[in-house]
Amino acid sequence: MSEIKGQVRETEDHDPEREARRRAAFAQIRQYGDPVLRLTAKEVEIFDDDLQRLVERMARLMRDANGVGLAANQIGVLRRVLVVQLNEEGAMALVNPQLVERSDETRVDDEGCLSLQGVSCPVERASEVTVEAFDPNGNEFRLELEELAARVIQHEVDHLDGVLMIDRTTAEARREALGLLRPRLVLGA
Repeated sequence: MSEIKGQVRETEDHDPEREARRRAAFAQIRQYGDPVLRLTAKEVEIFDDDLQRLVERMARLMRDANGVGLAANQIGVLRRVLVVQLNEEGAMALVNPQLVERSDETRVDDEGCLSLQGVSCPVERASEVTVEAFDPNGNEFRLELEELAARVIQHEVDHLDGVLMIDRTTAEARREALGLLRPRLVLGA
């Protein structure tokens, strides 16, 4: 997840090296139209060095792309793994995340996505969620999240289920988003 209105991790300067890393990161992130974005990721069963390397790669790509979240299928890996930047502490990995509780209270806010560059649309999400997951070492944990953190987790779990933000927006916003995305599919951009 990235480019959320008012919630983007902004770069304070436009240094050429940072911009090159950003472009390189986007070259590895699957874009709208790629069928892998519509597939359901499989549960992780083995917590090993390969999983650690996947998490490290995802965290680096998310950071370089200025995102606040990234799901494994966004880089073509169909495993239930996501990384999020919920605070200044650094990236956090959630393996086999499950949303076990959602508040009845919801909020609509604009979302963006690293896989739908340049598109922003309103999405209604639960204001608070509880998620259970494992860390990359296989230790189980539980988080109770609200507002932006809850939104980011819901967005990324949707990715693991093959659901995109344009599936959760209004019909009008979906048409507008698809109008921006379709020319890229035709032109191969």
